[in-house]
Amino acid sequence: MSGGPVLDGDHHVHSTFSDDAVSSPQENLDAAVRAGLATVRMVDHVRTTTTYVPDFLAVVRALPAHDGLTVLTGVEAKILDASGAIDAPPDVLAAVGTTEGVDRVLLADHQFPGPDGPWSPRVTAERIAAGLAPADAVEMLVLATVRAMRSVARAQVAHPFSLLPKIGLTEDDVSDEVLDAFAAAAVETGTTVEVNEKWRCPGPRVRDRWASAGVELVAASDAHHEPDVGRYPWLRSVGRS
Repeated sequence: MSGGPVLDGDHHVHSTFSDDAVSSPQENLDAAVRAGLATVRMVDHVRTTTTYVPDFLAVVRALPAHDGLTVLTGVEAKILDASGAIDAPPDVLAAVGTTEGVDRVLLADHQFPGPDGPWSPRVTAERIAAGLAPADAVEMLVLATVRAMRSVARAQVAHPFSLLPKIGLTEDDVSDEVLDAFAAAAVETGTTVEVNEKWRCPGPRVRDRWASAGVELVAASDAHHEPDVGRYPWLRSVGRS
């Protein structure tokens, strides 16, 4: 594989601020130190109704410093619909990249961004079975992601195309033209894009094409438990730059 990313960082690590994670920010920091990482991004899930972000930032910023390790922050929010609306509090989105806010917003395809709101994977698969062309579904997903990239100051695309297997599609259903449109928007907006260990995506074809287009790819464990921080068995098995 020629298209990165290097594995000395983990740009997607969850803590107990997310309701599905079990490790504290301190435990995750300790794991990053043990793994010899140069960068760790502490990230937790938000919705428009979330209120904990100031407390999360206070805890992360109070963590002890370690030489050679940079600690970054983020929130992970799903793309809600085809317009690229993001399921995050407006004040959190407005503060991204400032001294009061998180460093990045992670844009996630947890559900399919339909024109009338989020579709569950089951509903999306049913619509494809009923006649929605796979190419049209993929284009809708990518266009919504591009619009989301352009709506926030500093974005990171979380586990790109992890939704596809859940709706009966694969990365083979994504044309080179659509991949190139995604890449152009990521480069234009300064959006980083994960290669995600947990969801094993995107695959080599997509990574190589995006890397060749100048997209900044970052390694992400998507850890919800500290033993997984900075661990990349899948990424190492498929190679890296």
